[in-house]
Amino acid sequence: MTLINPIESLSVNENGKPDKRTKFRKIAIWLAAIVLTAMLLATAGFVAWAGDTADPMPEAIAALVSDEQVMVTEDNWITFTPTAAPPTTGLIIYPGGRVDARAYAPAAHAIASQGYQVVIVPMPLNLAFFNANAAFDVIAAYPQIEQWVIAGHSLGGAMAAQYAYNQPDKVAGLALWAAYPASNSDLSNSDLAVASIYGTEDGLASVADVENARNLLPADIQWWPIVGGNHAQFGWYGDQPGDNPATIDRATQQAQLLEATLNLLNNLKPK
Repeated sequence: MTLINPIESLSVNENGKPDKRTKFRKIAIWLAAIVLTAMLLATAGFVAWAGDTADPMPEAIAALVSDEQVMVTEDNWITFTPTAAPPTTGLIIYPGGRVDARAYAPAAHAIASQGYQVVIVPMPLNLAFFNANAAFDVIAAYPQIEQWVIAGHSLGGAMAAQYAYNQPDKVAGLALWAAYPASNSDLSNSDLAVASIYGTEDGLASVADVENARNLLPADIQWWPIVGGNHAQFGWYGDQPGDNPATIDRATQQAQLLEATLNLLNNLKPK
């Protein structure tokens, strides 16, 4: 009796000729390997692109140091806690896309010094759409905070608006920093306190972009144009590709950003 090699039986038919089904299997395996390799390379390229962020400026690093007014801690989040009295209102900040979360430390530190709990949420791959619901965990971690405002820069602002739309009972206000909601986050009928703070020289979230989203926002929204401000100066991370040059310096723009954000916080309706 002749024994049949099972491997050979897959490669030839009963006439001893190559089996077409085996050829197809081999082609399918090669195609699958090519597709998988391409996907892995694309994923690696995306991860490298997302991780290529500008370094925080020295002013941002300096703001990460605790002082007499604010205690700063870095763990899962970057937290800024006022030391004078226990805060009852908090601000959550979602960073812009491909921006190091530490770049918002100067604004966070300054706001905390006025008596507010502030939490900056670093995002997976520096992109807020990978964790738009990050505020859930922040709010749960601070049960003593009675009211929350959520803020976000650029992509972070769009994701902050999405969170506010999906969880209107979790936040009392929304601060859009050079940002606007997506069409699926219609807040026009919301009773949230909302401020839209934008630069007139912004090359990435232009005045036209902000204005075109007006129908998605409450009628009583506070509009805060920063004349001469651009996109990158909402944080402390240097210039940004695609942005326009600002006609005011970063410190001036930051001062106006703080004024507008604190105005929103200071005028929240009591719970």
